[in-house]
Amino acid sequence: MTPPDPKPTFSLVGQMLRTPEEITRVLNSLLVRSEPIVADLGAGRLPFWSRVRFIDPQHAYIIIELSTDEEANKALLARSRAIFHAEPGGWRVEFAAADPKPTRPHEGTAGIRLRFPEIVAGHRRRVDERAEVPQQRELRCIVDEAGPMPFDGTIANVSKGGIGFLQYDPAISLEPGTMLQGCRIEAPDGESIVVDMEVRYSQMITLADGRQVQSSGCRFANISAEETARIEKLFALKP
Repeated sequence: MTPPDPKPTFSLVGQMLRTPEEITRVLNSLLVRSEPIVADLGAGRLPFWSRVRFIDPQHAYIIIELSTDEEANKALLARSRAIFHAEPGGWRVEFAAADPKPTRPHEGTAGIRLRFPEIVAGHRRRVDERAEVPQQRELRCIVDEAGPMPFDGTIANVSKGGIGFLQYDPAISLEPGTMLQGCRIEAPDGESIVVDMEVRYSQMITLADGRQVQSSGCRFANISAEETARIEKLFALKP
């Protein structure tokens, strides 16, 4: 186990962390601060609350505490993977971990063992100007249209750098780092633009009408200067 950093810091700068060293540093910070981590296991109806208890990047696993909700423990152990998030000091830290199993007797107090995360995502307040979509003007987005399983979503706001809130079916879960291929954003006047996007973070939200949807922040990937200009024009962003 890597010893916890006594002075944890979050140097995420809105990036995806992929090396074991970077991921260990962030997980150690969550451990030292005893930060709650949460996974949504039931479309907003069954949250799993826990804390990181042990980190072993060399043997590629972590241990988290059991939830106080036994149903949530059973739901997590029945899944192949889950997305966890924490919100320390103004950041939203998110990671996916797979293969949950009960801890073994020699591993101390009962907990849940998972594979070491492959990616940790960090998100903070965006610096790009955002164009809010007027309430009467709903923008449709055909997500991952060029991928294996396209689905419909709606756009809440957009900037030159990416989508602020892409809202979609709560049964769908997009992990940080997921690449969405050929997403078609359609405006009411018939104009559209097709872009690739990388998921930065996801969370369940409740809309004003009481409906729950998944909401993801996404970054435009491999976007050209011409496509950036089209986005500026389509969404009336300042050049």
